Amino acid sequence: MFDEIKFDRMERLPKYVFAEVNELKMKERRAGADVIDFSMGNPDGDTPLHIREKLVESAKKTKTHGYSTSKGIPKLLQAIADWYKRRYGVDLDPQTECVATMGSKEGYAHLAYAITNPGDVAVVPDPTYPIHSYAFILAGGNVVKFGLAFDEDYKVDEDKFFEDLERVFKENSPRPKFVLVNFPHNPTTATVTQEFYVRLVEMAKRERFYVISDIAYGDITFGGYVTPSIMSVPGAKDVAVESFTLSKSYNMAGWRVGFFVGNKKLIGALQKIKSWLDYGMFTPIQVAATIALNGDQQCVKDITDKYDHRQDVLLDAFNKAGWPMRRNQASMFVWAKIPECAAHLGSLEFSKKLLREAHVAVAPGIGFGEYGEGYVRIALIENDKRIRQAAKNIKVFLKQFEESKDK
Repeated sequence: MFDEIKFDRMERLPKYVFAEVNELKMKERRAGADVIDFSMGNPDGDTPLHIREKLVESAKKTKTHGYSTSKGIPKLLQAIADWYKRRYGVDLDPQTECVATMGSKEGYAHLAYAITNPGDVAVVPDPTYPIHSYAFILAGGNVVKFGLAFDEDYKVDEDKFFEDLERVFKENSPRPKFVLVNFPHNPTTATVTQEFYVRLVEMAKRERFYVISDIAYGDITFGGYVTPSIMSVPGAKDVAVESFTLSKSYNMAGWRVGFFVGNKKLIGALQKIKSWLDYGMFTPIQVAATIALNGDQQCVKDITDKYDHRQDVLLDAFNKAGWPMRRNQASMFVWAKIPECAAHLGSLEFSKKLLREAHVAVAPGIGFGEYGEGYVRIALIENDKRIRQAAKNIKVFLKQFEESKDK
């Protein structure tokens, strides 16, 4: 009798593609298979000791066990502002231009909920990390996409990006209110230059839209590449906010610590909505996050070096196994085209078949949007031995396609 009761917001959510891979992964493990898992960007290393010790020290204090501050304790907000000053030379008011979030994913959901009116349009390049699109959709907005163009070295074709963005503004009514960018990019690992943000701020002021920038992988860069920030562009705070998370840089994924900075109107909206919906992170986590941002950053370099090394190992092993890939400049992922011999399967079926037959789990590109089809995302979260074993399994797996082609 309740079948006729619909939940419209849930109806707007598609089937979660990654759930299929996760269910199959669990099924294979229950059957005794040793699954080598590259499917999720879940850091495998420990959180640095000095951060853990600060958490324990703070948790032992009774006064830290009550409700916390939803927008972030003052010392954490100051640490966020100081981090931006040291890294990008940007001056931020800790109270009005910074807000701590329970990881960046929660921040995107709440920010979109706070600032999106029914029918508002957001532009999100495709492929994309799913919450970047669905935060707006869940909030009652609409999303317009265009394919993210980049070269074989994973550098964004910036001229093409702005041509596509200009076209979107000419063709859409109502005109977009938000443009979301994410570089280093998840899932493709693509990167941009500082000039990209100069052009984006200029366009935002001319066309009157807000920019929401995600630099979650900003610390994890290789070969001398340095992630630029939109906040360092003069006038950016008039039109933009930017997010960062401690999940990857400090191996703190399960701690759920992130932050947004920038435009006072948007930050104020996020602070206000959070004050209604949560009481903030557990205070000892915020204290430990303060130590992470303010402390010795050698741990970040060590974590980055590990991903850099693993990328070398994976590219060498997978190329030799018959799956050609190229090196990227940033992030903890490899964005890999499906081997030509198996391209007919599509990314989801390829990922499922790879999991069932080679016991190697990857994330299908179609899960990140239509322009992700033909690719898979590989997270650098397994050690050298496991990476090489995966390559051996893949070499055997790919033989069936070569043999069928010869028949």
